[in-house]
Amino acid sequence: MSKHQIIIGAGPAATNAVETIRQYDADCPITLVCDEPAHSRMALPYWLSGQFPKEHTFTADAASFREMNVETKFGSRVSRIDTTNSQLELSDGSTLRYDQLLIATGSSPLKLNLPGFDLPGVQPLWTIDQTASVIEAASAYEKPRVAMIGAGFIGLIMLNAMYKRGWDLTVIERDPQVLPRMLDAEAASMVEDWLRSKNVAVHTGKQVTGIEQEQDAAKKILLDDGSSVVADIVIVATGVKANIEFLANSGIEMDQGILVDEQMRTNIENIFAAGDVAQGPALYQTQKVIHPIQPTAVDHGRIAGAVMGGEDVHYPGSLLMNVLDVCGLQNASFGNWDDTAAETTVISNPAQSIYRKYLWQEDRLVGAIFTGKANDLGMLSDVGMVKGFLQTQTPFKEWKAYLQKNPFDIRRAFIARGIAVQLKEQKLLGQPSKPRRYHALPVEKQVKTSEAHQQFIDAR
Repeated sequence: MSKHQIIIGAGPAATNAVETIRQYDADCPITLVCDEPAHSRMALPYWLSGQFPKEHTFTADAASFREMNVETKFGSRVSRIDTTNSQLELSDGSTLRYDQLLIATGSSPLKLNLPGFDLPGVQPLWTIDQTASVIEAASAYEKPRVAMIGAGFIGLIMLNAMYKRGWDLTVIERDPQVLPRMLDAEAASMVEDWLRSKNVAVHTGKQVTGIEQEQDAAKKILLDDGSSVVADIVIVATGVKANIEFLANSGIEMDQGILVDEQMRTNIENIFAAGDVAQGPALYQTQKVIHPIQPTAVDHGRIAGAVMGGEDVHYPGSLLMNVLDVCGLQNASFGNWDDTAAETTVISNPAQSIYRKYLWQEDRLVGAIFTGKANDLGMLSDVGMVKGFLQTQTPFKEWKAYLQKNPFDIRRAFIARGIAVQLKEQKLLGQPSKPRRYHALPVEKQVKTSEAHQQFIDAR
């Protein structure tokens, strides 16, 4: 008899798990439960920036789920899991029985318990509804003043989207630097200088103590040094946490998230977890960690889906990576970028906003940081080549000395050490990946190529 698979969540981990299960089992009953529609949270900034419509944030719709023979319960929330009887309790009082369960409930913003954080116009920017409310609120102003509380990866993604709108922007960060969990102090200093050059006000090392309502609709943000910032819209981006509260007393082992093995299994045989909620194996880490990024969620979902579909596959571990455009300055960090014990190779040119840092353990890269303008970074393939070394964990051997002398020439080492061949042979599920079934409504493509890019195309 086919196993009844239930998936809680509808983000990238969940939708990739559904499609992967269907690769191996065309007939088993699948039920998907979520209080939000299936969408990619990382697509929300593109909608916020006006680059594409709301519809293009969705990753599946009713028709695509019907095509895959998936029963959906959107608008429903799981309130409790009875692991003894393999049963879910929903918020409406109904119950569902499962043979195998995947928990892909993602994460949610941390809340600040400070005066004024419940005022209208003060909110996270995390969900479809919250994104819509910011777009609507901003439409009342010719140039809205927006203050971002928190200058981490998520906050600056949203800041970049609002910069493209031409809004008046301020960033407030309690740590001494922006992007404290992505860049070291030297790279972060370049980002801060770049932001100020783009007329974005930056306040680092300052705590918000409260928010007051002004006589008009504006808000006054109070800082611990006695200064203040006035804004029309206040976005709270002070971090996220895994959505695991409903699992209390379930018997599922948890730390910061749900602990999983290399098959995404929890300590309970028929329960799996994937995505931002899962704390699992990671490259260059001895402990299980949470990597709340979309590439990890996709990998987790595919591994969990394959195992739930009867395959014996194992996950080598996620790679910590963040790639971020900050108002035209591109940044990336990989692996153990903050390893203070590692040997380092550094190139730094603050005047040109160029920074590269390679971190070594003997002749292996264990981490890297990049900062640079698009022509110095984004238009090159260096970032991807370094990521390839980290993913394959390939030693540089004699090419380490070469890269230390020539830190902008990763290509020779990449080719000489056969990284492209190794990456081609790496298959997460032992077979080539398949394209996703669902595609958003088509829109007319407007591709603008630079002169340099056109020369490259013409030279083929």
